Amino acid sequence: MPHSSLESPGQSPAFSGPLEKPSASLDLLMLIPTYNESENIIGLIERVLALSPHWGVLVVDDHSPDGTWALVEEFQKKRSAHVYLLHRYVDRGRGKSGIDGYKKALEMGVPVIGEMDADGSHAPEDLPAMVRRLPGVDGVIGSRLVPGGREEGRPFSRTLITRLANLYIRMVLAMPLKDITSGYRIFRREILLDVPWDHLVSQGPSVLQEILYIVFKKGGSLAEVPITFRDRVLGTSTLNSRILRDSLGKILLFRNVYRKLSPSRPDPAR
Repeated sequence: MPHSSLESPGQSPAFSGPLEKPSASLDLLMLIPTYNESENIIGLIERVLALSPHWGVLVVDDHSPDGTWALVEEFQKKRSAHVYLLHRYVDRGRGKSGIDGYKKALEMGVPVIGEMDADGSHAPEDLPAMVRRLPGVDGVIGSRLVPGGREEGRPFSRTLITRLANLYIRMVLAMPLKDITSGYRIFRREILLDVPWDHLVSQGPSVLQEILYIVFKKGGSLAEVPITFRDRVLGTSTLNSRILRDSLGKILLFRNVYRKLSPSRPDPAR
């Protein structure tokens, strides 16, 4: 049962699912971290669900003042679909919510676990192409920077920052990927079990790069599929220059912390 909105903050995250168990198995789960995304969340959920009855979403909400979590709870009451909510009251933040989401998804036993932004910049309609690329690799990134990938509605300054940031990260971490900053990705459950979720360095958006670097260092194979990234239309972004500087500063730390990691499997591709 979805928890009541009358519960007070200051407690452990509350997990809820649909009132009626879906008849289809859950084969893929997309994590959607949210904070004040009431204008976007339901439309995004419906677009993911329209792709397959075997696909679902786990909304990880940091007790949004605009009631994003309450909208998800109401949706759960009305639809028998794979829609889950992790309502976080304390220790909030983009990195921490993502970590909690992955841990919950692993606990649920879902074979393919992914992540996407809540603001509409990642089109669910790109997800089938990412899933089709998954056989033979451990993870797939929705990339703006490979042939066929592009951005829409972003000022040139933001596009330039994205390209320069990726160039910097690629040089420092020696990762053969174009769009390391992309928040649109899917992974096989097995490779995510290699990530030390309770001991990650980053607590902010740079957790995206930390997870990829650990997967890479553990021998995971990663592919990129072109997507169209659309700039946010509704709501307000939480990204600012301080967060960006902190994220880029963490890259050197990741290299030092994980430089001695060795592959878990001699041949990660399956």
